Amino acid sequence: MRHLKAGRKLGRTSAHRKALFRNLVGALIQRERISTTLAKAKELRGKVEKTITLGKKGTLHARRQAFKLAPQKATVQKVFGPLAERYAQRPGGYTRIIKIGPRKGDNAPMAFIELVDREGDAPAPEKGKGAAKKAAPKTAAKKEATPKTAEKKPAVKKEAKAEKEKDTKKKAEPKKPAEKDKED
Repeated sequence: MRHLKAGRKLGRTSAHRKALFRNLVGALIQRERISTTLAKAKELRGKVEKTITLGKKGTLHARRQAFKLAPQKATVQKVFGPLAERYAQRPGGYTRIIKIGPRKGDNAPMAFIELVDREGDAPAPEKGKGAAKKAAPKTAAKKEATPKTAEKKPAVKKEAKAEKEKDTKKKAEPKKPAEKDKED
């Protein structure tokens, strides 16, 4: 029976697994979005969320515990600074996993794991009837603008190609008589 044996082994020794997740926690907190296998992302989610919760506590004891999960100094400073402020009102659920399909080499399922409300993240689009009405006028305006510019470009390209061909022929012709003079 496998009672109380939670967590994935991921085909690694315990020391290797511990080092792997320390590095992944640090990378995710610094970059706020990383690509990894789906199994690693699911395992990483709990460790990152625990670290951010420690950052929200803000005590010295919590900071020392966070150093166990992410030993990089800059990472812990970010957790106890900007991330603690950003997630102060959120009661958990700081990460999001997005499946991105299989990896080319070994077909392993890959996923992005990212922090929600991360910096540089565009606001979520509105869902419903109001969003559809706003999007419709923009597409109509784009359709009108594209035919006007498409008519002029092909003629210019053909003329430029013809001129280049003439220039290359002129440059190639003078070299042939010069070679004959050297032989005489």
